[in-house]
Amino acid sequence: MKIAFYGSSLLSAYWNGAATYYRGMLKALSARGYEITFYEPDAFDRQSHRDIDPPEWCRVMIYEASIEGLKKAAALAASADIVIKASGVGYEDDILLQSVLDSTHADALTIFWDVDAPATLSELQQTPDHPLRHALADIDLVLTYGGGDPVVRQYEALGAKSCRPIYNALDPDTHHPVPKQRRFKADMAFLGNRLPDREARVESFFLEPAAALPMHDFLLGGSGWEDKPMRANVRYIGHVPTSDHNAFNTSAKAVLNISRSSMATNGFSPATRVFEAAGAGACLITDYWEGIEQFLEPGKEVLVARDGQEVAEIMRGLTGEEAERIGQAALARVLRDHTYAERAAIVDDLLRSQIHALRGAA
Repeated sequence: MKIAFYGSSLLSAYWNGAATYYRGMLKALSARGYEITFYEPDAFDRQSHRDIDPPEWCRVMIYEASIEGLKKAAALAASADIVIKASGVGYEDDILLQSVLDSTHADALTIFWDVDAPATLSELQQTPDHPLRHALADIDLVLTYGGGDPVVRQYEALGAKSCRPIYNALDPDTHHPVPKQRRFKADMAFLGNRLPDREARVESFFLEPAAALPMHDFLLGGSGWEDKPMRANVRYIGHVPTSDHNAFNTSAKAVLNISRSSMATNGFSPATRVFEAAGAGACLITDYWEGIEQFLEPGKEVLVARDGQEVAEIMRGLTGEEAERIGQAALARVLRDHTYAERAAIVDDLLRSQIHALRGAA
């Protein structure tokens, strides 16, 4: 079956945190026999910051970031059996969604795949005439990057026919243990772009512990932090390409995950960084969010902190041996329960049952 997928970017993770999720899911779906074309706009300078070349498991079509370019790309949805529009494409999302729906043939399955459901739902609730609210009646299925039952209930209350969370996971071919590198050596490392609904939490969970632990070394990676005031024991290295993520995760004693505020409030939304770090065998410290125990066991496979003070307390007592033990336990867990191959099996069953129901009712 042919899938037409309209997303932000498959080729570049530059200001595009969904890239790892897209790559893992689509690669695994391709392995199950799907023929996939990914449509991405030439926007935000991403094409000059590619992390990967076009892969053998997915055709990539880059369209001009203009209304004309968008509509030409949307018209190609007519040849697909499954048409997917992701959230946060970044160029005229509302026009793209309607254009894709207008182009899809009658017996194709239409999907809205939300990679930031808490933020999307907040926008929908504040905007009664939002185009997506009206489009939900014409969309067969909503998939989300996470969010659990709270997100499902909210989407169904807004009129979604069906909603299913498909969580982040690990591609062990991409994220795995590698030798430590001196350039990423630190007591604690955090990787994340500077975003409005994350910055205050980075101050609390990362910068405040750094201030409280002047004898510890802290490493910060990600775009946008250049002018952020930091203590002398914090080393900022800017954007870290995906090819360096494994070394970044393995070289520090502990790696910190900090959720965006909307995802932390909603819960059940493990970031891609959680599985990347665990897949590299890193000792992961995460901010608390509801549902963490569904993915990793606190105290054994992950360390959980509710604020910066708890992060500092963890770091004061964390030995190298304990960090190694937690990292290995996390690696074993994600390889067993949280790979994209496992997620793709769920999606495959869901897509086939939805298409069977759709065509059987036609």
